[in-house]
Amino acid sequence: MKLNHVANRLHPRHFETVVEMLKVKLGFIELRRTDRSIWLRQPGANVDLQFSRSETPGRDADKLRSQVSFLSETPRAALADLAAWAQERGLAASVGSYSEREFYLDAPEAFVDFVIEAMTPDLADYNAEGQQ
Repeated sequence: MKLNHVANRLHPRHFETVVEMLKVKLGFIELRRTDRSIWLRQPGANVDLQFSRSETPGRDADKLRSQVSFLSETPRAALADLAAWAQERGLAASVGSYSEREFYLDAPEAFVDFVIEAMTPDLADYNAEGQQ
């Protein structure tokens, strides 16, 4: 088996706003869409994102441990830019930190079971043997 995509849930009220943010701000392209879900890919990536609409009333208290993660030389600033974009469109969003090199963006009204993480590229230098 080969990894294809990761799926997360968005509240229907903010579904299109989050999809637009990923397209406009991060260059994602739409691969496929159904009434309930969308599949997106960022050019140059080899794993896709799927988002499904979910009206789950109670959010996972530990959702900070479930991330859609990105690499950035300036992770806090990159997420602050996304937060400002979301706020301009009426979506409450805030940036927090896991460490001095790992930050997260939460938009609690939209992100059901995840946050968006940005971290410095050195944290992804795993030096894994057999890597292609």
